[in-house]
Amino acid sequence: MSAAVPPTAAAPLSPAPPATPAPPAGAGPSASAAFAATSAAVRTTGPAVMGDGTTAATRARSRWRAARGPLVALGLLVVAGLVAALLRPETSITPLAPDNPNEVGARAVAQVLEEQGVRIEYVRTSGQAVAAAREGSTLLVTSTYLLLDEQVEALAATEADLVVLGPEGWHVGTLTDDTVQDAYSPSAGERDAACDDPDAGAAEELTTSGYGFTALDPAVTVCFPAPGDPSTGAYASWDDDGRRVVLLDDPGLLANGEVLDDGNAALALRVLGHHEDLVWYVPSLNDTGGDADAPTASLLPDWTGPLAVLGGVLVVVLALWRGRRLGPVVTEPLPVTVRASETTLGRGRLYRRGRSRGHAAAALRAGVARRGAARLGLPRSAGATDVIDALARATGRTTEQVAGLLYGPPPHDDAGLLLLARQLDELESEVHRT
Repeated sequence: MSAAVPPTAAAPLSPAPPATPAPPAGAGPSASAAFAATSAAVRTTGPAVMGDGTTAATRARSRWRAARGPLVALGLLVVAGLVAALLRPETSITPLAPDNPNEVGARAVAQVLEEQGVRIEYVRTSGQAVAAAREGSTLLVTSTYLLLDEQVEALAATEADLVVLGPEGWHVGTLTDDTVQDAYSPSAGERDAACDDPDAGAAEELTTSGYGFTALDPAVTVCFPAPGDPSTGAYASWDDDGRRVVLLDDPGLLANGEVLDDGNAALALRVLGHHEDLVWYVPSLNDTGGDADAPTASLLPDWTGPLAVLGGVLVVVLALWRGRRLGPVVTEPLPVTVRASETTLGRGRLYRRGRSRGHAAAALRAGVARRGAARLGLPRSAGATDVIDALARATGRTTEQVAGLLYGPPPHDDAGLLLLARQLDELESEVHRT
């Protein structure tokens, strides 16, 4: 019998031998001891008949070795996602943002205001700004360049004090109810306050490069006038029924790189420090207004983007991992008749290529046990002990020898498999000679 040509039929035997029966009547002490030893060996090695001789522990270790790579990769991705979600950067590079420490940022002014007891709420959409701006607070808008007219109107309609840096000329009238207009006359240089506004007076002078503002109403205070044109200034303030509106033509006075020049720091701290609550609004490109009470961007946490990217990477990794695995075996009718010997040879070559000596040995043993039991007239439901006893009586071998051949451990190399095949062939030949 060739070791590479195992039979295709599965063993008809039960996976575990039945309880040990009593020894035959009249058996001597030695026979009883041998019978008990054989039965114990069958109970110990019996499960090898139905597989490759592995145990639950060895199968678990094999599965863990196969799965630990993907599990480790999955764990690393989860840890990376948690780190990205929890370790948010404390600084940014957004111009005039309160968390930007660069020259174009405004972190210096924000930190001084917080030390003076001002609570700063940093927002990036007009909806968030309108929702946070309440009576008794200050709303700072660092620019109106990216804002629609509807957004500017919503900001001007809040009950909070309004401070706008460098507003666009077409937005000035909307912000001040047409009491101020853009001067459209840029004039860079140092300017004195030259007005009775207390905040501007505290600054005394500043250097500006903006276009300036022109008052259309006597109630509007214009400070830091342009040389030769006292009606135009870099600073305009207006009291609207207790609500204060301040326009500054040069946003750079808040920047870290310029805040220490002239009276920039004094003016910024005085203008923004009137109330304990300050809403710091820096417009963004994706800010399109919408519902002020529930802006779309504010409904999602900041870590949504990194988590979405992590989820996409995880899906790709899982697709690559699972895509390499073969699916379940699908049967289909063959267009031609395949000889049983060819199927057996093919199966044997597969066992040999995969070095599945345990499976090959189990198939050989199951075939010998099935055919020997049928030859001796045993029913298909016969247990392992009955088969061992019958084969031992038919061949004249001891029960230990038969149990070792049919239910012993699997071979560890090709030489052991060949030896087992020859021994099983001899056992089956002895059964057929009876």
